[in-house]
Amino acid sequence: MRERIHHQARLVPAIIQHEHAEELKRISGLLDQMPLAAEFVHADLVHPKTKRLGRKGMPAEQILRAMLVKQMNGFSYDQLAFHLADSSCYRWFCRMGIGDRPPKKSTLQKNIKRVRAETWAAINDMVIRNAIAAGVEIGDRIRTDCTAIESDVHDPTDSTLLWDSVRVLAREMETAREEFGISFNDRRRRAKRRMVAILTAKRMEGKIPLYRDLLKVTVETVEQAKRTAERLDGVKATDMTQILRATAIAAELRHYVDLASRVIDQTTRRVINGESVPASDKIVSIFEPHTDIIVKDNRGAVYGHKVCLTTGRSGLVTAVVVEKGNPADVTLATKMVESHCALFGKPPRQVSFDGGFASRKNVAEIKALGVKDVGFSKPCGMRITEMVKSTSVFRQLRHFRAGIEAGISFLKRAFGLDRCTWSGFASFRAYVGGSVLTCNLLILARHLIATPT
Repeated sequence: MRERIHHQARLVPAIIQHEHAEELKRISGLLDQMPLAAEFVHADLVHPKTKRLGRKGMPAEQILRAMLVKQMNGFSYDQLAFHLADSSCYRWFCRMGIGDRPPKKSTLQKNIKRVRAETWAAINDMVIRNAIAAGVEIGDRIRTDCTAIESDVHDPTDSTLLWDSVRVLAREMETAREEFGISFNDRRRRAKRRMVAILTAKRMEGKIPLYRDLLKVTVETVEQAKRTAERLDGVKATDMTQILRATAIAAELRHYVDLASRVIDQTTRRVINGESVPASDKIVSIFEPHTDIIVKDNRGAVYGHKVCLTTGRSGLVTAVVVEKGNPADVTLATKMVESHCALFGKPPRQVSFDGGFASRKNVAEIKALGVKDVGFSKPCGMRITEMVKSTSVFRQLRHFRAGIEAGISFLKRAFGLDRCTWSGFASFRAYVGGSVLTCNLLILARHLIATPT
């Protein structure tokens, strides 16, 4: 049975005298003021029908605190396991006693990944309410901007995507051959040679024949994978474990067959037929198919997701939304102000945006919510008096908006939001939510240290 917290007091290492240790002490105090945070995490870790059964796992409180340590330092799970075993300060923060056995990296990964994005968002809302109660954030002036966060994918090209499709399908069929004796023709060597030749070819004229052969190999591999999946469906076995194993391999094959078929289609259209394939029709990774293509003016493309952030005077992130696709900034302004109103229970007095959010419609909709001044860094064809009451207010909001760039940079440099290393769209959202929560707790702790009561 998994616990929410350790109810029995244990011997824990003493906190040291250090600036970072003081930050951890403040964060620990904030978490103690939010007992519901551990409740929310606990709800994601246990099934309602079996919550009183099974072996003891890591308490929900420890998992929450371990995630904060991980994102605060940019640790891998292996590094996190080491520091929880080695550092007396982190063991104190995570409520691990002197005699407690430190968790393994697999245990940490399994538990932290089970916490949903909605849970991190709910805990973050509690942190913001704590900041309001402490007078750190009053929510009268906010700023919003968007950034792109990369998925954990390699730079996509048509040839590497075709090669990925062949090698993954061949790997699954190899497993089927070893476990169930289903033979197949392995095309991996030929596919890899064509992929390397395409990457090293200097002219497109020389790449076309290589692409045709690589497409032929990929189509053959896909057809073999389909036949293998059908044969796995008909496997006769008295052992239920074998039947379940065959079903799992067939499901994996069909999953990658669908993705490989999309890769074949987009490569044929783009390379062979010379079409311009829209970004919405493209797949940039068969391992992270949720990944979007985010085009940032003339600065190239980012393969990941667009994330919209709102911060207040304190620097705390009061709202964060992970978008699907690449919606225009102008379509997101009103939604972010509405999120702020729902959290604070009242509209802000002033809001500030980048020029990409500017439109008369947005000004009208946001002012209808009760906002007095709506500033954009560029007027974009509007008179300043349409947005704010005076030129000096416009200038103040423009300077205030620039501060969110530092906040986004802080999130990316210190909390791993430059690239999400977790797999799947749900985990992508959870990774972003966990990083934002960690950042907010650290910022709030620093505010409390700087203004002692």
